[in-house]
Amino acid sequence: MTAVAPPEAPAVTRPLPLALALMAGSAVALGLGRFAYALVLPAMQADLHWSFAVAGALNTANALGYLVGALVTVPLAARCGERWAFTAGMIVTIGALFGSAASGSVPVLLGMRLLAGAGGAVVFVIGGGLVARAGRGRPTHVATMLLGVYYAGSGAGIVVSGLTVPAVLAAGSWRWAWIVLGGLSVLALLAALPAAWRLPELRPERGRGGGRWPVRRLTALIVAYVLFGAGYIAYMTFIVAFLRQGGAGGTEITVFWTVIGALSVAAAFGWGHVLGRMPIGAGTAMILAMVTAGAALPLLPGGTVTIFTSAFVFGSTFLTVVTAVSAAARRTLAQRHWTPAIAGLTVAFALGQCIGPVLAGALSDTAGGVRTGLAIGAALLAAAAVAALAQRIRSAG
Repeated sequence: MTAVAPPEAPAVTRPLPLALALMAGSAVALGLGRFAYALVLPAMQADLHWSFAVAGALNTANALGYLVGALVTVPLAARCGERWAFTAGMIVTIGALFGSAASGSVPVLLGMRLLAGAGGAVVFVIGGGLVARAGRGRPTHVATMLLGVYYAGSGAGIVVSGLTVPAVLAAGSWRWAWIVLGGLSVLALLAALPAAWRLPELRPERGRGGGRWPVRRLTALIVAYVLFGAGYIAYMTFIVAFLRQGGAGGTEITVFWTVIGALSVAAAFGWGHVLGRMPIGAGTAMILAMVTAGAALPLLPGGTVTIFTSAFVFGSTFLTVVTAVSAAARRTLAQRHWTPAIAGLTVAFALGQCIGPVLAGALSDTAGGVRTGLAIGAALLAAAAVAALAQRIRSAG
């Protein structure tokens, strides 16, 4: 496998505007393409008479597509170029969102969720590699902040979907919600593509072996990332259903979802300074411990106060895990390994996300209900925090 970028790509001027524009890509890849499903799920579940296992299977299909997309990203970009691969990933994801409105058939919807995951992974990985490269030559905390800004696009997608989808569902069917999500993604495409296409085309260098990266340097973080993928997606898939079962109305859910997204965007500008100065394993473990606390809070008594504290803690940390892991690859590996490493780490992330929804969904169909599904998610996140502590700093090379 060949590298997507040569060993020394030219420095990028004004990297923050680049990261801000490219964050529209991560907004589509995860914010609209994955997380918004939780908002549409209760209406689909009621109309189509799904069990929680079926509901979870659709997000597992999305995660499986994400896994496939992560596996093909590096060879696809090496063959077609990063700009074309990024564009194609956006178009595939948008098409899958529109396609989700076309049928109530479970096999069709499984296919649409799979395509959305595959396209989203290509966008997420390539965008992350571009932003990691844009931070070359800058202080560690600045480069980490740039990655945080890019990944915060997922939070921006959460905010936008939280402000639009509940209103659409109140006025019409779940099919219109998917159409609106597709339309929002088209706007994001128009925002991200100019930034991606302004970058010079970076052709792979033959014989460098850049597509292979030293996996053993990040073994502990890989394990933590698998567990994180399984744990956090259980929360993001079923928390809205949990709130609805508890009597939450549309306004409360809109505010809850918007708080999660808004705080994840704001966190991008704060955590970079902290993580850039901490040991890799300790910094990631600290963030994971906070995510665990946020995911566990809805299981405690306290009503609205506990629920919104959960939104505050979870929202301000969960996307920072992605930033921390990507920054670890950037700090530990040579530049030619950054994009392949982000792709490889995304594979680990996707493996966890394949497990999380179906496991939490199956447990939610038991006597314990959705609470049991959320509990297993919190337990997996706690295990991820413990695994991250084993990561040691290694020099880049």
